[in-house]
Amino acid sequence: MSGEFTGIPLAALDFYEDLEADNSKVWWTAHKDVYDNAVRGPITALMAELEDEFGPAKIFRPYRDVRFSRDKSPYKTAQGAFVGTAPGVGYYLQVSAAGLLVAGGFHQDSPAHTAHYRAAVDAAHSGVELVRIVDSLAAQGFSIGGEKLKTVPRGFAPDHERIELLRHKSLTAGRTFGAPEWLSTARAATEVRECWRAIGPLVDWLTAALH
Repeated sequence: MSGEFTGIPLAALDFYEDLEADNSKVWWTAHKDVYDNAVRGPITALMAELEDEFGPAKIFRPYRDVRFSRDKSPYKTAQGAFVGTAPGVGYYLQVSAAGLLVAGGFHQDSPAHTAHYRAAVDAAHSGVELVRIVDSLAAQGFSIGGEKLKTVPRGFAPDHERIELLRHKSLTAGRTFGAPEWLSTARAATEVRECWRAIGPLVDWLTAALH
């Protein structure tokens, strides 16, 4: 049971600040109760509270996959949660030493995925709609991000009216809150819900394009 959500304690941010300084099994084992009680427990409760509107979330494991990485640090320095609406598409939340990040969009998981996205951007009706959505989110203060090509995607003209969106291999909208006074209170659920609702039109567009 996740329990009632009462906020994300500042101890969660302190936990990750200390983990960045000592990313070792010895340190983790000595502080795992802090992770369970200040990080994973509250985020699990928060996702349970939002499930009625957005659906069930995946709470990411804290362990890094170091098999193909030069960095052998065993633990992630952030806790993420993701509510998927289509392959690679959905709502995201992250807590780290820097505080709270709330976002949504899509990440590339195959060339076919990106091709479907670009076809929808290229199409007049859906492409214009995406421009409207992205411009609205930017005007609301969301950061528009995602991996982009530096060159023109193959098959498209350099002067395409939506060339900047066509360059994207992934597309996200997010807001970094840091550590506002409400983070450690139940109000955090309302703030995240309102943020995801604002990102909803982007997630809906991507879900339709990439389902």
